[in-house]
Amino acid sequence: MSTAAVEMSIITAPTTLPLIAPSILSADFANLGQECKAVLEGGADFLHLDVMDGHFVPNLTMGEALCASLRKAFPTTYLDAHLMVEQPKSFIESFASAGANLFTGHIESSDDPIEMARAIHDAGMDAGLAINPPTDVEEILPYIEYYDLILIMSVNPGFSGQAFIPEVLEKVTLISERLRPSQRLQMDGGIGPMTVGSAKEAGCDVIVAASAIFSTNDYAAAIEELRTA
Repeated sequence: MSTAAVEMSIITAPTTLPLIAPSILSADFANLGQECKAVLEGGADFLHLDVMDGHFVPNLTMGEALCASLRKAFPTTYLDAHLMVEQPKSFIESFASAGANLFTGHIESSDDPIEMARAIHDAGMDAGLAINPPTDVEEILPYIEYYDLILIMSVNPGFSGQAFIPEVLEKVTLISERLRPSQRLQMDGGIGPMTVGSAKEAGCDVIVAASAIFSTNDYAAAIEELRTA
């Protein structure tokens, strides 16, 4: 069972917005524990895990074993698992057992969005639903009520360090107007000091950043800049 059942959720927790979630995809994997500790001590609100299967996106990355290792190393840290896979529903139980708090699948996957949301909640995790830049926003609108968080990708998923796609801001505005106060709107991809302001102004209150944090020499300063830019 996920630790989400016993820890306060970032979705409903009173906190300073926006929330900043470093994506460990850009961390130094040879020193991952130290990297994660450094960003958390630098003010990060939680950790973002980009899980890719090599089919849904053209890259292969981490899995539930890494999530379990992070849970052991950081027992009170909120862990956000973003599943860029063909069938995210089949991984729900394993990531819940590994200690994930938030499980996000894609509207473009082959799983039914309502069934996926129900299964995520039944497993004790917060539920997220993501949408890619080319996908019409109308595809996700019927399902946002079932989720705790909506993730808008601002790059085509697969690799960190890509350029921000400004056209996705229209999706942010449309979706933000439809969210309950208890729901969060997350953006991931190409977020840095020059683009985070537009994301926040459009309605995002959770910011995922990878190279904008891990490519710097001062993680705390990078996180603070993203929060206040």
